[in-house]
Amino acid sequence: MVKPNPAFWHGKRVLVTGHTGFKGAWLCEWLLTMGAQVFGYSLPPPTQPALFDQLGLASRLHHQEGDVRDLAHLQQRVTACSPDVVIHLAAQALVRVSYREPVETYAVNVMGTVHLLEALRALPHRCAAVFVTTDKCYENREWIYAYRENDPLGGHDPYSSSKGCAEIAIASFRRSFFPPSVPDTHIGVASARAGNVIGGGDWSLDRIVPDSMRALAQDQPIAVRNPKATRPWQHVLDPLSGYLVLAEKVYDALTDRPKLPRVAAAYNFGPWPTSNIAVAALVEEILRHWPGRWEDRGDPRAVHEANLLGLAIENAVNELGWQPTWDVGASVRHTVDWYRRSSEGGLTQPAAFQALCQSQIAEFQTDSHRA
Repeated sequence: MVKPNPAFWHGKRVLVTGHTGFKGAWLCEWLLTMGAQVFGYSLPPPTQPALFDQLGLASRLHHQEGDVRDLAHLQQRVTACSPDVVIHLAAQALVRVSYREPVETYAVNVMGTVHLLEALRALPHRCAAVFVTTDKCYENREWIYAYRENDPLGGHDPYSSSKGCAEIAIASFRRSFFPPSVPDTHIGVASARAGNVIGGGDWSLDRIVPDSMRALAQDQPIAVRNPKATRPWQHVLDPLSGYLVLAEKVYDALTDRPKLPRVAAAYNFGPWPTSNIAVAALVEEILRHWPGRWEDRGDPRAVHEANLLGLAIENAVNELGWQPTWDVGASVRHTVDWYRRSSEGGLTQPAAFQALCQSQIAEFQTDSHRA
C-alpha cells in the first residue's frame, strides 16, 4: 500500500487553495507535519468556529486571503508562490446552498477552476497540480453500481453539475495546454473525486455529522432529512492521503515520461464498498459512541438530492497503489472522539487542537502501515 512520503514533501513549496476550509485545514496540518512550505489562498474561514482558526494556521503557513474568481490576483499568488505542487480545494461545496446561490456556485466551481488552470500556464518550472472535485460529478442514475472514472459526467443540482463542468474544463486544459505525451510538458494535471468526507473540525451547516455533533452536544435529537440515502462515507484523512499520493506520482512522472499519461488523469478516492451505508445507519453508528436519539425530518417538498451513490476505486488501487485505511466504523469512531475530546476537554488553545489532529494523523499513518 502506497502512503504519503514525508521525504517527498519535506521542503516542497505547496499551494493549497481553500486552505481555510475543513479539508484544507486538515491537509495543511498534515503538510506542515511533513516539513512542507505551505502557501494558502482562500476566502476567510466559512464557519464559526473553524478548524483553520482552532489550529492557528494563519500564523503557521503563508496565509493569503483571496478569491479564485479574481483571475489577476490568483495569477499573482501562483507566480509569487512558485509552487512545486498545487492542490485545489477552493469550492462552494454544499448542495443545498447551490440551490439558493446557483450563479455563485458555478462562478466558484467552474470559473475558479479555469482561472487556476490558466494561472498554471505561466509557471516555467515543474509543477504537479491535483484538482479536487466530488463523487457527485457523475450523471446520477440512481443505480446500485459504483461510478467509474469513465462514466458520464452530469449532475441534477447546481453543485453537482458545476463539478461535472469543472472536470470537463480540467480535461480540456490537460489535453490542450499540458498534454502528457509532449516531451517538454512541465505541468502535470490530475483530478480527484472523493466520497462523503467526515471528520473532526467540520462545522458546516446542512451536513449530517456536524449537525449530529451540535445536536448531541445540546442533548437534542438529530434531525435526519434523508435517512435512506446511501453514501460512500470516509474519514477526511483517507481522501487526503489519496491527493498526496497522486500529487507525488504526477510530480515524479514529469521526469519519467512513460508514466505521466497514466497518472495525469481523473481518479476516484472512496471507501471500500462496505462503507457505503445509508444516512440512518451512519447516525446509528454515531450513537454507539455518543448516546442520543434521532428523528426522521424528511420533507417531500425538499430540493432533490441523490439517493444512491458509490465510487469504484480500482484505478486508484491498481495504478497508484493507494487504498483506504479506515472503514466506516473507524471513521465514525475517530470523528466522534475528536468532537467529544474537543468539547468535554474544554480545548481552546491552538496547541491543544494541533495535538489532537496530529495524534489522529499519527494513528492513521500507523494503521496505514498495518494495512
